[in-house]
Amino acid sequence: MLPALLATFATTLAHAQTTPQTAPNSQSTQPALTSAIDDYLRAQTRGLPGKVSYRIGSLDPRIQLAACSAFEPFLPAGGRLWGKATVGVRCLGPASWVVYVPVDVNISGSYFVSARPLAAGQPLSASDIVERQGDLGGMPATVVTDAAQAIGKTPRSGLGAGQPLRSDLLLAPWAVQQGQNVKLISRGAGFSASSDGRALNNAADGQVVQVRGASGQTITGIARTGGIVEVNY
Repeated sequence: MLPALLATFATTLAHAQTTPQTAPNSQSTQPALTSAIDDYLRAQTRGLPGKVSYRIGSLDPRIQLAACSAFEPFLPAGGRLWGKATVGVRCLGPASWVVYVPVDVNISGSYFVSARPLAAGQPLSASDIVERQGDLGGMPATVVTDAAQAIGKTPRSGLGAGQPLRSDLLLAPWAVQQGQNVKLISRGAGFSASSDGRALNNAADGQVVQVRGASGQTITGIARTGGIVEVNY
């Protein structure tokens, strides 16, 4: 019987040595993973308007993750930490894996809405907008949170009363208008000069504008309020 017992023992030992170890369940990794995401969110949301709070979701318990000693949270391409979002986490060692964790970012703060129906192209004054309080995380990231972002600008299209204002749907007034006589301010290394010209297109402050100079040459510059065009060499 001894040879048979030895053979059985050898077979069992060989099986134990070749059977792969099961990766730790995500439940054992979740606390350290959550701590890394919490640190990341605290740092990344510091500059958002209003009072910020967030909730970090859990991993699917069926996910198997190898042990990890260092995590690197990141925001996926095109993502924003605003409302319902996703944070990626990369394991830096000793294993190598990436998971994506859902987060919900709540931003309690002020925003502005139209005080009355507003027509497209109507310049906004302080009496045209009203401040409200709410969760900015449930609104577009371009919602107006500062009155200065809206006053003096015009809506691209008509707005109903109480409609949240969005900076991407408001147009800045023209700093330079097509056909307007403008002052060209040219600057370069060791020199500065000014000349007159005529704008060839409309442009808001900071936008590119083309100008025809006195010699007939077309010059490209940056529009500034007051009919000034800056040209840097």
